[in-house]
Amino acid sequence: MMTPQGESPGQAPSSPERVETVTRFAPSPTGRLHLGHAYSAILAHDFARARGGRFLLRIEDIDGTRSRPEHVAGILEDLEWLGLTWDGDVVLQSERLALYRDALARLQAMGLLYPCFCTRKDIAASASAPHGPEGLVYPGTCRALAADERARRAATEPHAWRLDMQAALARAVRPLDWNDHGTLIPADPSPFGDVVLARKDAPVSYHLAVTVDDAAQGVTDVVRGADLFAATHIHRLLQALLGLPTPLYHHHPLIAGPDGERLAKRQGAVSLADLREAGADPAAIVASLREGRLPAGYSGGEA
Repeated sequence: MMTPQGESPGQAPSSPERVETVTRFAPSPTGRLHLGHAYSAILAHDFARARGGRFLLRIEDIDGTRSRPEHVAGILEDLEWLGLTWDGDVVLQSERLALYRDALARLQAMGLLYPCFCTRKDIAASASAPHGPEGLVYPGTCRALAADERARRAATEPHAWRLDMQAALARAVRPLDWNDHGTLIPADPSPFGDVVLARKDAPVSYHLAVTVDDAAQGVTDVVRGADLFAATHIHRLLQALLGLPTPLYHHHPLIAGPDGERLAKRQGAVSLADLREAGADPAAIVASLREGRLPAGYSGGEA
């Protein structure tokens, strides 16, 4: 059964003194939701509801080149079709840019950011670029630039802002760890190298935005897929640097198609809209996913 290990989404909280539970579902509007999204949304929704808490909906629309308003509308339509309700207004990351600028300014004031002018091609061509959890690890080329050269080039050249990982680790308050299903996980973000916190084509990266938003929205429990487990090492470091609270994490296994592969947009996973158009029963879909299994008759690539 593909539910978070430890407590199941329907299990009541064990401690009456615990603060109000707040979870969230935070999809990117770059396409229609599929069953994998539905599974994660249901787990986060049920986790909060079982504890008398709040379930928030946040739209992570920072990627202006791929995010579409029609996909935002589709997300709301899909969740309503599944019978999932959220608390409060829907939050759009594109309306929270001031929060991200403030966080970047704080990190910059600590001397932990530097401008990077390298392209993906430059990094790929570097013989010293090893592979890490998210692919090629930046070799630190621009970290070595003199301050005057950085300032001169930043005034005229497109650039990203990278976190100086070693300087950040030296600055961060210890211990660096997080609670995942009741197990304390030591955070080690160093294999990621100098991660990008503001891209050339976007005002903020996923890592910084999600960390700032979870804190600002008072999220107490992050229920999300195991594909984001590794990213939590970075998020925990950013929390330590910015003095933000660390929520409890519940990374759940990914639901897979009949071929054993994870469901994904880029692999043509059938969308909830397709299932709805084909006359699927949303109650039956939700019941199946709550049991950690695909709906009967699901074939993966078509409704």
